[in-house]
Amino acid sequence: MECPFQEVIPEEAVQGFFKISDSLGFVGLRIKVSMRLFIFFIFLFTSSISYAQLRLGVFAGISNYQGDVVQTANVLRFSKPAFGVTGNYEISERVTLRGGLTLAKIAGDDKYNVESVRFRNLNFQSKITEASLIGEFNVFNVNNIKWSPYLFAGVAAFHFNPYTIDNSGNKVFLKPLSTEGQGLPGYAKPYSLTQLSIPFGGGIKYSINETTSIGLEVGLRKLLTDFIDDVSTNYADEADLFAAKGRQAVDLSYREDELPGGNLSYPSKGSQRGLAVRKDWYYLTGLHLTFDLFNDKKGKRYFLSGKLEKKGYGCPTVPL
Repeated sequence: MECPFQEVIPEEAVQGFFKISDSLGFVGLRIKVSMRLFIFFIFLFTSSISYAQLRLGVFAGISNYQGDVVQTANVLRFSKPAFGVTGNYEISERVTLRGGLTLAKIAGDDKYNVESVRFRNLNFQSKITEASLIGEFNVFNVNNIKWSPYLFAGVAAFHFNPYTIDNSGNKVFLKPLSTEGQGLPGYAKPYSLTQLSIPFGGGIKYSINETTSIGLEVGLRKLLTDFIDDVSTNYADEADLFAAKGRQAVDLSYREDELPGGNLSYPSKGSQRGLAVRKDWYYLTGLHLTFDLFNDKKGKRYFLSGKLEKKGYGCPTVPL
């Protein structure tokens, strides 16, 4: 017997979701309106689908970064915690569409690089809030076998705000300083702190029981910006930067003079500071636990048609 589930989105649920999205994450991190709309459409989609196909997921792991400040994967040195929640919609027995909200942190310090750019003495940290919509493909049918490799790819919007620690131990956000002249007359436009990325990756999934599964996965984010670390192109003119942003901007744009024996002279305008042709990346590694939201009392999962996995049970009552 097919089960006619009613598709309802309570207004209180939408309002409650925004309250949660505002409060989750690291203190002081704000998401722009465009990102809130992105999250809303993900929630709208996952809230209006058939209950029989909806699974809730949680993610826990580590986050890492690779770019102008860290040019090779330093998995242990710069690893930071990452957490997330997902809503998973089973399109078929092998294909799942999932929307997620992830909170993470990334960091880097170029004094650990093996190349000559380590002498810049640049470093940064940034908190990340990411909303994603991803398609997931299981190689095997997880209803017939307990494990399966899987691949995923999609689109995401994320918010970041790079900062550093100055010589006095103070936390200083870097974008307002225009360290490469962004926003000054004759220089490039300021970069946005909310950007799009292309998430993709894979993992191995194991079914713990009929309602719960766990996956070990690695997800890379191909970014469309090169400023997640506030380093991308060339040094601005020292006089221009000082006149527009003050001494702190000059000091944090060029930090080799802080090193023992470092060059005390600020580089000439146009000298290479970063490498814009190589965009930045960040990636997440961890465990993704998913479980059915709506089951009968005996824990049997519903097929896409609304039928129970074993016959003899009627349509479940779905609380609104």
